[in-house]
Amino acid sequence: MTERLRCPWAGTDPDYVAYHDEEWGVPVHDDRTHFEFLILEGAQAGLSWSTILKKRANYRRAFDHFDPATVAAYDEAKIEQLLADAGIIRNRLKVTAAVRNAREFLKVQAEFGSFDAYIWSFVGGRPIVNAWESLRQLPAETAESRTLSKDLKGRGFSFVGPTIMYAHMQAIGLVNDHLVSCFRYHELRADQTTGDI
Repeated sequence: MTERLRCPWAGTDPDYVAYHDEEWGVPVHDDRTHFEFLILEGAQAGLSWSTILKKRANYRRAFDHFDPATVAAYDEAKIEQLLADAGIIRNRLKVTAAVRNAREFLKVQAEFGSFDAYIWSFVGGRPIVNAWESLRQLPAETAESRTLSKDLKGRGFSFVGPTIMYAHMQAIGLVNDHLVSCFRYHELRADQTTGDI
């Protein structure tokens, strides 16, 4: 059996390979999953994604399975509890930003009906499909990520700079940035052709 070609960044770490094969670039339409990725992408700032992946189960436990309404209600005592939790990144700015972002997330849901409707509007409701042949071609940010970042910041969100938001867009499938040599690139394009997004 021929081994499937993947994006080189997936490496050989089982967690990374599973994330690449099963999640990265798959269009997300569930608000709780959107909120999870917002929290995790913010937590990653300055760190490696593999560090966050290895702590993901801890984050789910610590942040009440990423229920935005629950997180939005966290008080100072809960924040101190989180800062004492060795299972997550104990950075006060990131933890308090997660709580503030939850509150802003609820406002976006109220305004647009869902966070999903809001965030997909930045790509016209359909994934942007690129055709990169090398990782060197992938941008760190794009016009779309800058627009999204500016809008989120204007709404009071933190840890949503254009580079973080481009990584977020890649993760939740707003953009297909798998290399054209990667088996997932073609699978995701096939899903888009059949409308299964």
